[in-house]
Amino acid sequence: MQRRLSQGEMDFLYGICHYIITFIYDAFFRGEVVGVENLPLKGPFIVASNHASHLDPPAVGCHIPRQLAFFARKSLWKRGFATWWLNGVGAIPVDRDGTSDVGAMKNVLRALQAGRVITLFPEGTRSPDGTLQPAKSGVGMIACRSRVPVIPARIFNSHIAFGRDGKLRLGTRMSIVYGKPLPPSAYDDPKAGKERYQLASEKIMAAIAQLREPTAPVI
Repeated sequence: MQRRLSQGEMDFLYGICHYIITFIYDAFFRGEVVGVENLPLKGPFIVASNHASHLDPPAVGCHIPRQLAFFARKSLWKRGFATWWLNGVGAIPVDRDGTSDVGAMKNVLRALQAGRVITLFPEGTRSPDGTLQPAKSGVGMIACRSRVPVIPARIFNSHIAFGRDGKLRLGTRMSIVYGKPLPPSAYDDPKAGKERYQLASEKIMAAIAQLREPTAPVI
């Protein structure tokens, strides 16, 4: 049985990583962070974000004062430090095609049932230029089966800060916006039949698309 994490509680290793990543974001990617007040302080929920960079998972998580679980490819579980670290921060192993990985889906649903927070990316893969891509059905399936609130989130300029060209550009203004929670009634239509999960994903993606980049403060 999974241990329930209380409000604000983080495992030791996750807490250290959370602190370090927050410091790095504040020091080198000083954008605006908007909508933190929309994040539930207790209970399970899903953070659904756009995806354009390897920086996205740590960036979207470092502003959430609770422990998140996230996907990582099974191939990353190798002997030594990698396995120790991934297990220590609560990563969930998944095949390349996550939507067909039954074991990973069960682990995600168990984590949500235990009151945890999950980070998911509806697009399924990184956008090369930051443009939003069509949503895949996987996030809709998890949301509809778990029936937990979904927080739409949007990260701006992460494809510039660290894109597919492999160049890290410190000093890039990378902003993050968290939208208001979507209750199950806002994304799930049980009568939609075979299209239920895809439609749910598209509604969640539409909520992400509505989030706008905050303007830089005038100094």
